[in-house]
Amino acid sequence: MIGGAPGMPAKARMIELDVLRGFAVTVMIVVVSPGSWAYTYAQLQHAQWHGWTFADFVFPDFLFGVGMAIGLTFGRSLDPIGNRQAFWFKVGRRVLGLVLLGLALNYLSVIAGQFGTYSIGPHDYPTWRIPGVLQRIAGVYLIAVLVVSATKARSPAGAARPRLGAVAAAIAVFLVGYWVMLTFVPVPGFGAGNLGMVGNLPAYIDRAVFGPSHMWPLGAETWRGPVVYDPEGLLATLPASANVLFGVLAIGIWQRAGKYRVLTLAGIGLLLIASALLLDPVFPINKKIWTSSFALLTSGLSFLALVVVSALLRTRIRPLLWPLRVFGGNAILAFSISIALSALAGIPFSFGNQPETLQSLGFAVASHVISAPYIASLACALAVVTFIFLLILPLHRKGIHLRL
Repeated sequence: MIGGAPGMPAKARMIELDVLRGFAVTVMIVVVSPGSWAYTYAQLQHAQWHGWTFADFVFPDFLFGVGMAIGLTFGRSLDPIGNRQAFWFKVGRRVLGLVLLGLALNYLSVIAGQFGTYSIGPHDYPTWRIPGVLQRIAGVYLIAVLVVSATKARSPAGAARPRLGAVAAAIAVFLVGYWVMLTFVPVPGFGAGNLGMVGNLPAYIDRAVFGPSHMWPLGAETWRGPVVYDPEGLLATLPASANVLFGVLAIGIWQRAGKYRVLTLAGIGLLLIASALLLDPVFPINKKIWTSSFALLTSGLSFLALVVVSALLRTRIRPLLWPLRVFGGNAILAFSISIALSALAGIPFSFGNQPETLQSLGFAVASHVISAPYIASLACALAVVTFIFLLILPLHRKGIHLRL
């Protein structure tokens, strides 16, 4: 349903999209904001390499939401026909804004290090990471817009709209092409088809382009070992774009399938999940290098999540989903605040063998109230979620939804 009730204007927000996106960003905040990293539930940690956890699903689900937004706005507020210069200026501004914001948020760890934050990488000082979550969003958004714009169709009224068959073909090209590259393109010193942390093609490209000192500090085989890969690297942006394009497909089906939309979306979701599981022995499910099987699995789960959200919004628990709408309306802002808080929480404000930080102090307070350390750590993360919710709530009430 578009908007909140029948008869609302066509430009009203899609509640399902806001709830789905709000769910993703809420869990993303929980994942990066524990009271103690030593006490984090396994499903709130990313899989070490092959395999997947609940935490691995949420970022792809957010990208699926990016695709849904493209499908909703393409030919309307994002109009490639009316004024091409304005269209590409809007796209370029969003891409550049996301990249610059991502770089600025990454630099907060450098600033925090200058104030004494403990380094988690192989060096004794925090380094400025170039790739990142927002940079990945910028890349996949640009690729998806290029695909949809290059293959667009016209509605009977003359407006631009995504051509679903062409979008599906682009998804197949990206996923099959990525499998071909990782399987048959040799990596110097490792050969072709190596999917280990060091010898895979995406990791090799990232080391060559960014250098280990500007990659994810935890991208190592052992704790504080040499950095060898980045989970938001360059080449893996291609299969991640498939998650966005699947979101475009979902909106096209939502708008055109009529009373069969739920059945169609659910069927596609189950088919994608089954395909991923069948492909897993050949091309393992892996978030860190975003394998094609991972893109299929997470996109299938996103289709099912959209179906579940749509069903829940038609039940009595609909009011309970309202906080997710608040987060979904300002998702990038909420996530950016959480990254800034994470950097701030690691700065020590006392000295000695075990200096206190806001994170350690919060966990200590929670542990006095809750004896179970894992639950206390999760409570700290939920407190951060609540704090960010209160910060962005006034914007939601005023109908302000910040975009780059």
